[in-house]
Amino acid sequence: MTDTRALSGEVDARSIVREFLEGLTTRDYATLTGALDASVRFRALLPRGPSEWHGPSDAAQVFRDWYEHAENFEVVETTVREVGGRHQMTWRFRLRPAPFDIGDGWHVIEQHAFADVTDGIDSLDLVCSGFRAEQARGAVR
Repeated sequence: MTDTRALSGEVDARSIVREFLEGLTTRDYATLTGALDASVRFRALLPRGPSEWHGPSDAAQVFRDWYEHAENFEVVETTVREVGGRHQMTWRFRLRPAPFDIGDGWHVIEQHAFADVTDGIDSLDLVCSGFRAEQARGAVR
């Protein structure tokens, strides 16, 4: 992907957020990493509790650990919006097998993230549903 930020000399926060989301949804971790600032702080509220990472390599590795090894990976939905100067992203994926040996069947995961952007994403705050075993399609809950 061409870095349009370098060509224009200006930072377009929406473009950076979309670059991150493009890298995430295509599992292109070089693109995802390229959207992160060198001093990015990534905080996540996960089902096991809060976690925090610093730097683009560590942040990108977290997403790699979650998604890279899925043989089947489907993007169900994504959104990007602005909320009071922060950039809000959501995504929902279906994948199998799920990471961490939690099952071979289809799992769904939804994450909501808020990003602050200067030259890249400086901070990323995420809330995660966890990998949830998919219910049989058409099943009544």
